[in-house]
Amino acid sequence: MLRFAREPVTPTNPERTIDVGRRRKHGRDLTGIVLLDKPVGIGSTEVLQRVKNLFQVRKAGHTGSLDRLASGLLPLCFGEATKISGFLLDADKRYRSTFRLGVVTNTGDAEGEVLERHEPPKLTEREILRIFAQFHGEIEQIPPMHSAIKVQGQRLYKLAHQGLTVERQPRPVTIHRLALLDHGDGRLHVEVDCSKGTYIRTLAEDIGKRIGCGASVESLHRLGAGPFDAKDMVPYAELEERAERGLDALDEVLLPIEAAVAHWPGVKLPDAVAYYLRRGQPVLVPHAPTEGWVRIFAGGDRFVGVGEVLDDGRVAPRRLMNAG
Repeated sequence: MLRFAREPVTPTNPERTIDVGRRRKHGRDLTGIVLLDKPVGIGSTEVLQRVKNLFQVRKAGHTGSLDRLASGLLPLCFGEATKISGFLLDADKRYRSTFRLGVVTNTGDAEGEVLERHEPPKLTEREILRIFAQFHGEIEQIPPMHSAIKVQGQRLYKLAHQGLTVERQPRPVTIHRLALLDHGDGRLHVEVDCSKGTYIRTLAEDIGKRIGCGASVESLHRLGAGPFDAKDMVPYAELEERAERGLDALDEVLLPIEAAVAHWPGVKLPDAVAYYLRRGQPVLVPHAPTEGWVRIFAGGDRFVGVGEVLDDGRVAPRRLMNAG
């Protein structure tokens, strides 16, 4: 049973205390990744803090926010895994969503104030797919005012809460797939595979404009992020139940760091070669890929970080894990 409403909000940095002028850190030095199924009605930062407290871990971060209205896959990185969280942030995403035609809100979703209502036209599947085809591939989106993007040092959503609207520059994003699952009753049920930075709310609004009646997001569920998908998600309620059984039960759901880049090829280094890599030096790896990013293992199967293949064929370190 979810207990969001009854639990107090935890301070932003609960692990930091001052004791006789000296800073002490509390929490476990735990490393790994949790694929959380974020519930509706709680923000990404707040649910991260709650999960962090359940695991009693010192360092944690998420890999791209989901709105309070949204649910689904939210990878959470602990300890050394935070070093590669940026790769998940930059990864492609996959969503399932319901667009409500004829309802325009100030946030682009069902949480916002309704600004306009229009009677949606009756469209055939063929007509809808013809409109969808205009949004395939690389398109431009104007970020919504209710977003975390900064303009002149200020978050857009903070300006929006003050009733302000500022000019935003269009941003290129890529829609790899836009599939119609069902339609009727003024709603479009869709799945979207897209690049990082894509706003599904903006996509709904733009499709609504193209139809001529406006639209907003009624529901949103993230199905995938990079190499991860929904089948491996863990509900928050299950984490609570495991926490009652002890930390060992919680740790069973942790994935290793390298799972975040499992789709990259791996290279294995002898410890002697890894010694130089750890000191920031590119190294020559026989039979390595000729380009792109790679997972790096040393001494057999010990994951030590990620690297990039240079033009001369050497592997340069990019993110390395602590030797301990």
